[in-house]
Amino acid sequence: MAADAEVLLCVGEPLRRYGFPDGHPLSVDRQQAFLDEAQRRGLATAVQRLAPRIAGADELLGFHGRHYVEQVVSGSQRGTGWLDYGDTPCFPGILEAAGAVAGTALDAASRLVAGGALRSFQPIGGLHHARRDAAAGFCVVNDIGLVIERLRREHRVRRIAYVDIDVHHGDGVYYEYEDDPELIVVDIHEDGRFLYPGTGHAHERGVGPAEGSKLNLPLAPGATDAEFLRAWGAAEEFLRDRRPQFIVLQSGVDSLHGDPLAHLALTPQAHGYATERLCRLANELCQGRLMVFGGGGYNLANIASGWCAVLAELLRGSWR
Repeated sequence: MAADAEVLLCVGEPLRRYGFPDGHPLSVDRQQAFLDEAQRRGLATAVQRLAPRIAGADELLGFHGRHYVEQVVSGSQRGTGWLDYGDTPCFPGILEAAGAVAGTALDAASRLVAGGALRSFQPIGGLHHARRDAAAGFCVVNDIGLVIERLRREHRVRRIAYVDIDVHHGDGVYYEYEDDPELIVVDIHEDGRFLYPGTGHAHERGVGPAEGSKLNLPLAPGATDAEFLRAWGAAEEFLRDRRPQFIVLQSGVDSLHGDPLAHLALTPQAHGYATERLCRLANELCQGRLMVFGGGGYNLANIASGWCAVLAELLRGSWR
């Protein structure tokens, strides 16, 4: 496989540490559950590894406000309390753990733009609830927002498509770019009337100059692959019409059947299909460039099977 056809797999000890203590649903076991299954399937040896890098507090200012970054620094030093209203606790070293998610994502984006790889997969990432000035929903930093800002500021990539199939609406991305016509959003999630964060309704399509640049596709509780595939048809047509230069996928597996925090009933095949189709679209429109983040998921068996389905399609997609 040529260097520019490889898949970057972004894993390592600094990323493993992004998890919360005392029985929190987002535990530090998630990366290893995936890696064990990837190794069993022979996927882990077919990739190019990208070692994690911890972003400094100053780099977090690429998306987040200074006052909020100072809150994270203080919370990390204190090691107790909360960064939000009760979902995202502090622990000693949380700044470094979140910094690893951010720094690794930024490095992967730079590698893809430079042609060192076509795809990247960062299982511990996709923290799509964090706002510029606040943590939310287990998300300390918004690595996706940081990547979007870096791609635009340093690499002059403007038309970016953000695709989110996590069971929860990616509110921290959607609302921060709600009025940005060049940030194309497609978000398939459980209907916000039944699940956190309660947003992402079908009528939300962007505002002002960005009206029509966003597509929210809520699914009813209990929805299966059949409903997902119907939504995906609309999603793919929407993306193709808007011709992005770069695609970011948040592939949260909390939408799989049996996740303890949600109510959809998808299988790993849905995530594999979405990844396969985005590989094709990226090859056609984006010089192959596709970044994928693992997002949510709180059932370790689902994490293992769902993320392996994503990685398998990324590897196959490099040959298309």
